[in-house]
Amino acid sequence: YFKTIQDLQVSAHLLIKRDGSIIQFVPFDKRAWHAGMSNFNGQDNCNDFSIGIELEGTDNLNYEAVQYQSLKTTLKQLKDHYPVQNIVGHSDIAPGRKTDPGE
Repeated sequence: YFKTIQDLQVSAHLLIKRDGSIIQFVPFDKRAWHAGMSNFNGQDNCNDFSIGIELEGTDNLNYEAVQYQSLKTTLKQLKDHYPVQNIVGHSDIAPGRKTDPGE
């Protein structure tokens, strides 16, 4: 999918589909284009220092329980390999521009 929109410079490391299956688009040691114009704890360009995990859905469609289970499992695995300091949503790093994951 991301190859078809590569000129837009958007991507993510992982996509968790509605059925809970996971697709990896970008290796974790490479930069993905998931955060856009962003700032967290005074640091701009969150793409430079973060791993992007997208959940398939929209603002008007709740995520599935199986997606949350896959996310939980994935985060546990990532913690074994990377120092996890913060887990944040798009709305935390790009307020006013992004609304996910929501309340």
